[in-house]
Amino acid sequence: MTTTPIVALDVPTAADALRLVASLGARCRFYKVGLELFTAAGPDVVRRVLETGSDVFLDLKLHDIPNTVRGAARSAAALGVRLLTVHAIGGSDMLEAAVDGAGGQLGILAVTVLTSVDDASLARASGRASVSVSDEVARLAGMAHDARAHGVVCSGGEAGGLHQRYGESLALLVPGIRLSGGAAHDQRRVVTPSQAVGAGARYIVLGRAVTAAADPSTAMDQVLAEVQSVAA
Repeated sequence: MTTTPIVALDVPTAADALRLVASLGARCRFYKVGLELFTAAGPDVVRRVLETGSDVFLDLKLHDIPNTVRGAARSAAALGVRLLTVHAIGGSDMLEAAVDGAGGQLGILAVTVLTSVDDASLARASGRASVSVSDEVARLAGMAHDARAHGVVCSGGEAGGLHQRYGESLALLVPGIRLSGGAAHDQRRVVTPSQAVGAGARYIVLGRAVTAAADPSTAMDQVLAEVQSVAA
């Protein structure tokens, strides 16, 4: 299995995003467009990133009635993106609608539990004192698998167990990647690139570990070397 690094374009403008894409050049050919950038610049920024020869992961975390999500997935497929996120908590019907709307042209990734959440915050949000992140991730991943989703978004801490259970039938995308010694920022469940690869991640998302580095290109080189050392 090959692990693909994706750099998050979590910036406020299209110009900022395209500068980062240009600066990384051949080091990265897969980028995440999330809520901040998509809200500011819309589908046009996706088209402009695609024009550089890069792939796009559209991280909108859709959560709505099935018909609306089906239509949004269809529109994302027409736009030419490779991956699209929906919230697994939206339920089986919504997940199946997203897969149907994608029409085999893009991969639907079901978001399980955000990496900014731990057991305590999940318990507060759910109102269930005994709930655990690992149990909830496993439950939602099973729902995504049954709905024929391409994969799930989970932390590196849960990736190993999911990979052991589902193998290559469920692609794992792991965010919250930090280089060794790097700050966790607002993430609570973080791993290094090598830990994520070792746990079976097919995709890893690199945010501030690269984009906030003094030299993003050097940071990206470090990530690539680490990924390749585990894969070798």
